[in-house]
Amino acid sequence: MITKATILLADDDVDILEMISYNLKKEGYNVFTAGDGENAVNLCKEFHPDLVLLDVMMPKMDGVLVCETIRNLDLPFQPIVAFLTSRAEDYSQIAGFSAGGDDYINKPIRPKVLTSRIEALLRRKPTVEAKQLEVDLRLDSDRYLVFFKGDELYLPKKEFELLGYLMKNPGIVFNRDQILNEVWGDDTIVGERTVDVHIRRLREKIGNNYIHTIKGVGYTFDER
Repeated sequence: MITKATILLADDDVDILEMISYNLKKEGYNVFTAGDGENAVNLCKEFHPDLVLLDVMMPKMDGVLVCETIRNLDLPFQPIVAFLTSRAEDYSQIAGFSAGGDDYINKPIRPKVLTSRIEALLRRKPTVEAKQLEVDLRLDSDRYLVFFKGDELYLPKKEFELLGYLMKNPGIVFNRDQILNEVWGDDTIVGERTVDVHIRRLREKIGNNYIHTIKGVGYTFDER
């Protein structure tokens, strides 16, 4: 069997580790497991996984902190990060996405459904065209990089794709449903405030002169 992507699975429940690991290896994935957040970060540094599955509640470092730490690592590429949790509260989802997570998968986990979600996540490729703005902001989709005022700016995968989608359609106002459908896709279930959280994080990094809120409608990219 041809080995697929490398997946790092972190959960303090041994039974869940064994069950998910077994099923993913059957599908051809290369799987590493960690029983706590600190070990997950160390394995990420060592093996550079394509996808990281994180339990939210773990000893030493919880999943949200692990995600934030991974996003700040100097890696050859940033992995996709999905949270595994039995917590369905909206604030938990917001915390996960705010930390740079790409998806949110609730327990109990059905192996076939999980495999399908993983395949969907790994299929995601940059779909936006590189934009060369003459002033402060430049996006290079071929290299998955953003440059702001001449400096390279790191953006998590979803923030990059959201910015690219808006930049590719300057002046057009998109509502939240349109953005969720185009950037996150139909196969991903996220909370209502996901778009707002990602817009806020983008504004924190590039300022308020690019992405504008149209009250009662949605968001638009327009350099002002």
